[in-house]
Amino acid sequence: MGADLSVASPLLSILETVLYARDLVATEEFYRRVLGLQPIAVVPGRHVFFRCGEQMLLIFNPEATRHPPRPGALPVPPHGMEGEGHVCFRVTADDLDVWRSKLPELGVEIEADFEWPKGGHSIYFRDPAGNCLELAEARIWGIS
Repeated sequence: MGADLSVASPLLSILETVLYARDLVATEEFYRRVLGLQPIAVVPGRHVFFRCGEQMLLIFNPEATRHPPRPGALPVPPHGMEGEGHVCFRVTADDLDVWRSKLPELGVEIEADFEWPKGGHSIYFRDPAGNCLELAEARIWGIS
């Protein structure tokens, strides 16, 4: 029998989101230059971590994270994926208007820009690794 989850505390939020990129130098530069995120931890060839509000955006090189940890290292199990991922950053409607202008000025193509049927707007673009990035109002999910 499994554990009785009815006594577990509710999940509070998502703490980490992970994307993968082989060229971490280009990826770090993109997130700094385009999104204004500052790395808080960098291990060349392995990962670059950014704080985004109260959450963390972790970008790993999939080749480096598919191996088990070395003896004495933190016991984080292997993980990684192939192909592009997706992350959506929460912004206000007013800030979304600013991003619509800023991204093309920075040479970033907006792939999609639309209003959701139940309200709220999203814009989509890509990072150097091909990950699909979205900027959206929280109301697309009924969150105020």
